[in-house]
Amino acid sequence: MRATIQKVSGFLFIAAILISGVPLRAKDGPAKEQAGKGAMSNQSSGTAGRAAPPFGFAIHGGAGTILKKDMTPELEEAYRVKLREAVVAGYDILKNGGSSLDAVEAAIRIMEDSPLFNAGKGSVLTSAGTVELDASIMDGKTLKAGAVADLQHIKNPISLARLVMEQSPHVLLIGRGAEAFAKERGIAQVPQEYFFTDRRLKELEREKAKVKSQTAPPKPGNREQGLTVPDERKYGTVGAVALDKEGNLAAGTSTGGKTNKRVGRVGDSPIIGAGNYANNRTCAVSGTGDGEYFIRLLVAYDVSALMDYKGMTVGEAARTVVMEKLKQLGGEGGLIAIDKNGTIAMPFNTPGMYRAYIAADGKPVVEIYRD
Repeated sequence: MRATIQKVSGFLFIAAILISGVPLRAKDGPAKEQAGKGAMSNQSSGTAGRAAPPFGFAIHGGAGTILKKDMTPELEEAYRVKLREAVVAGYDILKNGGSSLDAVEAAIRIMEDSPLFNAGKGSVLTSAGTVELDASIMDGKTLKAGAVADLQHIKNPISLARLVMEQSPHVLLIGRGAEAFAKERGIAQVPQEYFFTDRRLKELEREKAKVKSQTAPPKPGNREQGLTVPDERKYGTVGAVALDKEGNLAAGTSTGGKTNKRVGRVGDSPIIGAGNYANNRTCAVSGTGDGEYFIRLLVAYDVSALMDYKGMTVGEAARTVVMEKLKQLGGEGGLIAIDKNGTIAMPFNTPGMYRAYIAADGKPVVEIYRD
């Protein structure tokens, strides 16, 4: 009887608490939930109290044996000016709310139009004295990608790669098929002679004859093209990576390949996952270096995979791939990468890499040498 009375008393006590509205060990629950709803409400109703979304941009113009002692002041200044022009162009697109894809394409086009870089106008020559151009671009939001290889008459391969991504069901088009696609899309073609520069002709002669130095004679009206170029082993590739204000990543890479390469050789630049990769979950990557090694190691994708599967930061992942894995296999080169938070990594295992970036402070940084 006593036990029955105690049970009834207990039920009455709990009922009294519930009727009075006093929570049972739940004081913090509703308060936290309301605070969360309030925060979400503030974020969706204007910009008041909300931090500006991160965005950032980085480019490279090739890695290799690039030493200050071998560089004339005029040539170094020319590289710095062009790198700054390209990185600012891409960054301004992002700053004004443009997409990461637009920023990547714009910056790479500037470098493709300069005879300083081994891409587009400044491309190196094959063993037959011709040009064969490769490029790729990737959208980190959709994981869509476009690539082209063995182009001989397209002024800006990066733009054609983007068209392949956006206006075809394919990822990679090569040679005559790629150029036919370009013609269908209204892209003007240029003669091979457009790409020929005295500098690259000299380099081809030097490579064939195993000569250690060369000087390209000046050409009227083109200050860049007439500069004396040091005897460097440079893996000429240009690339860009971007994070826009919508949180979307993109990467692009463009190249003329290797001097005196065998006709038909294709390196890593148009190979998604090797010389180029972007995924909003992790990072965007563009590489430059020994193309065959980058293909064998899937360098660009490996950076993303290490972040995704092992929880590495973009800096840790990029350094692991370039300074450990690539070196252990005997490969040389570098890469640029940016993660979904705007953090930028630019490791290279060569004496130098042409590179530039603009981060949160909005100031362009242009660098060439290791130190």
